[in-house]
Amino acid sequence: MPFPTHRLRRLRATPALRELVRETHLHPGQFILPLFVCPGEGVRHEISSMPDNYQLSVDELVKECVEVQSLGIGGVILFGLPESKDEMASGAYDENGIVQRAIRAIRKEVPDLLVVTDVCNCEYTSHGHCGYIKDGDVDNDTTLQWLAKAALSHARAGAHMVAPSDMMDGRVWAIRQALDSSGYEKIPIMAYAAKFASVFYGPFREAAESAPQFGDRRSYQMDPANGREAMQEIELDLQEGADIIMVKPALAYLDLISRARQRFDAPIAAYQVSGEYSMIVAAARNGWLDHDRAMMETLTSITRAGASIILTYFAKPAARLLS
Repeated sequence: MPFPTHRLRRLRATPALRELVRETHLHPGQFILPLFVCPGEGVRHEISSMPDNYQLSVDELVKECVEVQSLGIGGVILFGLPESKDEMASGAYDENGIVQRAIRAIRKEVPDLLVVTDVCNCEYTSHGHCGYIKDGDVDNDTTLQWLAKAALSHARAGAHMVAPSDMMDGRVWAIRQALDSSGYEKIPIMAYAAKFASVFYGPFREAAESAPQFGDRRSYQMDPANGREAMQEIELDLQEGADIIMVKPALAYLDLISRARQRFDAPIAAYQVSGEYSMIVAAARNGWLDHDRAMMETLTSITRAGASIILTYFAKPAARLLS
C-alpha cells in the first residue's frame, strides 16, 4: 500500500482519540495495597525508605482501610509486626496475633473491603528466615505445618483470602488441606508462585523488620536468571490448589508475567515491590522524573504484560488519578 494510506499518528492527535483507542486500561479495583500492622495505639510511623507508607497500629490501620475503600481500591494485604519474636514463629499462628486482631477490626469497621493476608514466618522468627531452622537451613516440611496453622488462623479471624509467600515446596497443598478440612474450602489462595531472590525487597525489610540475621533466602526464593523454572513453579502451585498466581517482583519480570498469561488461564497477580516503588519516589523527589507519569507508566506496563491484579504501594495515589 502507498505510504499515505497508513498514518498511525492520526489516532494520536488528541486526548480523546488516544483514550478511544487505548488498549490497556487501569482501574482502582485491580490494586491491592500492602499494609504493615504493628502493636500499640495511635501509631503511624513512616517507613524512611518507603515515603508515604507507615507501620500502623490496629486503630490507625482501620482508618487507612476506610480511605482505601472510599477510593475504590480492590483490597489490602496485611503484614504483621509482632510484639515479640521467637525461633518457632509463634506469633504467625497465634489466634490473638497482630494480624489476626487486625483482620477482626477491619471486618468489623469496613466489612466489605477485601482483606488478604500474607502467610509467611520471616516477620515472626527471631532469626528472620521463613521457617524452622535445621542444620543451618530452613526445614521445608516442618515449615509447612506453621504455614498451614497461620493460614487457618487468618481464615478463622475473617480473612477473605490467604497469600503464602514463603516459597516452601508443597505449601499451597498443605494450606489447602488445612483450610478444607476445617470448613474453609471457600477461602481462595493467592500463591506467590514465582517469587525471586531480588535486590528490590530492600525497603520492605525495614518496613516489616524481617531482615535475615544470617545468610540469605536464596535456598528457597528463586534465582532471578530462571524463567522456565518460574513456569514450573506456577504450574505446581496451580496443581496444588492455588486460585490466583503471583509473579514477584513485577517490573524486572514483565517477560515472565507475559509468558504466564500466555500459558495459564488462572488470574495473574504481580507485586510491584518496595524497591520498585522507592526508586521511583526517590528519583521524583530529586527532580529526575515525573512522579505521576512514572507511576502510571509502570502500572500500565504491568497490566499490559498480563497481570489483572497489582499489589502496589502506589494504590492510593494511582486511584486518585484514575477517579
